Formats: sequence, C-alpha cells, structure tokens
Amino acid sequence: MQTSRLDKFKKYLGGRKSSIQEIVREPTSGGVVFRRDEKGEIEILLIQDAKDRWTIPKGHIEEGETASQTARREIGEEAGLHDVDMLGWLGKIHFRYRRMDRLVLMTTQIYLVRAKGDTNAIQKEEWMNGIKWFPFNEALDLIEYEDIGKLMLLARKRIRQENL
Repeated sequence: MQTSRLDKFKKYLGGRKSSIQEIVREPTSGGVVFRRDEKGEIEILLIQDAKDRWTIPKGHIEEGETASQTARREIGEEAGLHDVDMLGWLGKIHFRYRRMDRLVLMTTQIYLVRAKGDTNAIQKEEWMNGIKWFPFNEALDLIEYEDIGKLMLLARKRIRQENL
C-alpha cells in the first residue's frame, strides 16, 4: 500500500496536533515591476498586504490563462498599471501555509515587468495597506519574502546588463 502525501505530512508532524485534511495546490503569478526615476535609478513597485507585509503584485492563475497573462492582469488589477512590457520570466518561488484544515502549496511564477506611461497613477485596492514605488535597495530591504528578494536581485542584474 502506497503512503499518500497527506499521510506523510501527518507523520512528519509527529506528536503535534494535526487537523490537516487536504493538500491544495495554488498556482499564482506576479511581477517584479520597475521603472526608472528622473536620475535613471531603478525603482520597484511594492504593495503592502493586509498583514503589513511588503511584496510584489501577484495573484491566482485563472482557468485558460498563462502565467504571463496572469502577471499582466494582476499588475493591472492591483496597481492600476495597464501599460507594461513583459520582459521575461525570472523564476518561480514556493510558499506553503496552513488555511484552516488545508495545507496550501503555492507556486508563484515571477516575471520582469517594465511599467510605462504614467507610472505615478498607481492605485491601491481596498484590501491593501499600501502601494508605493521604492528605490531598489529600499525595496529589497522591505520585501518580506527572501525568495522574492533573490529574484529582485536577478531582475536588477538583467535590467543593468540589457540596459532596460
């Protein structure tokens, strides 16, 4: 008899109380959105979630959407930026967390995205505590998730190498 992932996870928890009943996979996508300030320095757009964590715009991939299409849509919905260039895939990151009786395994595809047009016309959604452009190093210091920070460093390298 083959052991299921759920059984293995329950065994991993050992003596701890476990009420995990289901493992759920959630594919998401988002972008490291950048612009250049008047001095030509890189600025990164971050959103502050309801728990005051600074992160990048991202969201769930809907049926029939590619990860790239989702990143573009989410940046439009979450920040009001619709005039963007999708400059390529940076990588993917994995999160896992507990939601009631479910273990959620989230995989997020991250893209490098250049904001164009009126980049000051960003808008905050109701669920957000904030949205703001930050100088690159400040954004890197503020980002809550280490894996996103690593992809931001990769983004900066690509921006500089390709003179974007």
